Amino acid sequence: MSEFKLEAPFKPTGDQPQAIAKLVEGIESGLQHQTLLGVTGSGKTFSVANVIEAVQKPTLVISHNKTLAAQLASEYKQFFPNNAVEYFVSYYDYYQPEAYVPSKDMYIEKEADINAEIERLRHSTTNSLRSRRDVVVVASVSCIYGVGDPSEYDHFRMYIERGKQVDRREILERLVAMQYERNDMDVRPGLFRVR
Repeated sequence: MSEFKLEAPFKPTGDQPQAIAKLVEGIESGLQHQTLLGVTGSGKTFSVANVIEAVQKPTLVISHNKTLAAQLASEYKQFFPNNAVEYFVSYYDYYQPEAYVPSKDMYIEKEADINAEIERLRHSTTNSLRSRRDVVVVASVSCIYGVGDPSEYDHFRMYIERGKQVDRREILERLVAMQYERNDMDVRPGLFRVR
């Protein structure tokens, strides 16, 4: 198992060493809730990175919006370049829930636009969580929409080991069973081609 290894050109200073020690102590003693306070630019992200390295546990960081989540994910990737730091937010660029307007007797259908890159990042996150322990997931509150059942995710997963003989026909059949479509002209998610 890979360990969390924090890489930074600086060390904790000021109140940070004491805050880090108290947070680590709280986690190790089983505290369910702790709060780290600090003004913008005070090094809260760096302090939490030190806590992650000290406790060596998979970590979920929740942000109130996608923009801050992206910033935090970028910072944690710099602190943990050899670990899995994942960005997990709602894949909707636009979402209109279904609704009924009684005064007009009108039903409004659900409508959504899904961002393919964010969907790819969500799959990367799920894969990291299912295959390793050195994972930091930076998520927004809205990420819970459309998560799905982890066992279903495992059902739609294929392991191929480097250097191992594989049967081409079996791989093609497995891809079809996983709901991929064969398309020898187009290359995009959900399709595969055979040459």
